Amino acid sequence: MTDPTLRLPNQRFRAVLDLGDGIGTLPPIPRGFGRPELDADVDDETGVVSLFVHFPTGQLHLDVSDEGVEHHFHTARGDDVDGSPWKREPTAALLDWARQFAMRAFAVVPDLLADAEEAAEWHAAGLRVFARETGPVPLEIIEVELEGELMLLPWLGSGSVEHEHIDGDHHPIELLWDPLGVEPSIRIARAWLDPRTDAPRAAAEPGIDWNAVGMPPAEVLTWLEGVYLNHHVIAHPAHVIVQAALERLAGID
Repeated sequence: MTDPTLRLPNQRFRAVLDLGDGIGTLPPIPRGFGRPELDADVDDETGVVSLFVHFPTGQLHLDVSDEGVEHHFHTARGDDVDGSPWKREPTAALLDWARQFAMRAFAVVPDLLADAEEAAEWHAAGLRVFARETGPVPLEIIEVELEGELMLLPWLGSGSVEHEHIDGDHHPIELLWDPLGVEPSIRIARAWLDPRTDAPRAAAEPGIDWNAVGMPPAEVLTWLEGVYLNHHVIAHPAHVIVQAALERLAGID
C-alpha cells in the first residue's frame, strides 16, 4: 500500500475573484435539503453553463443559456429518474432558488473556471495568493485548504505509461504501458477505490513480462496506487476553488 506519511502538508490558499455584485442577495436554500455539493462546467462552443447541485437525497442539474434555464433530476447515486426525487412543494421551492442561483452563476462561471485553473498554477508554483488584474469591481477573497499530494517518483520502468478511466464499479483506472516509449496500449495493471476504506487498491494483469516492464509488480502497484491517490482521490486545486466560489455565490459558505 502507498505510504500515506510521504505526503506534502495541506496548505491554505487564497484566491481573489470577481463573482459579480450579487453576493449575499440570494435567499437561503429551502430548509430540509441540507448542504449541497456544487460544481459547474461550461461548453465553450455553445456557451451553455452546466450547474450541479448534489444533496444527500438527490441531485439537481441545470443548463443555463441566453434562452433561459433547463433542469433535470437524478437520484442521490446519480441515476436517471423521472421527475423529482422530492415532494412537490419542496421541489418547487428548490427550483425557485436554483433559477436565481443559475442566473447569477451564468454571468461569472466561464471566467471563474479560467481563473481557478490559473490559481491552481500559482499554487503549483508555490504561491499562497492568486489575484488577476481587474478593474474597479467588487472582489471576493476565497480561502480554501488544499490537500497535500503524495510525493511520487516518475515512472522508473522501461518505456512509457499512461493511466485512463475504464468502465466498472468503484471508479477504476487502467495503467497502459509501451516498451518503446511510444503510445502506451498494453494494460499491465488496474486500480480502483476500495469502498470499505476509501483508499486506492491495485492489481496486476496476468501474463505480463515484468522483466520487460523493468519494475517488479509490487513496485508498479504501489506506484499506481500513488497515482490514483493524487489524480483521483485528492481534489484538484482548481476544483476546490470553484466549489468554494460557488458556495460563496450561493450564500452557503
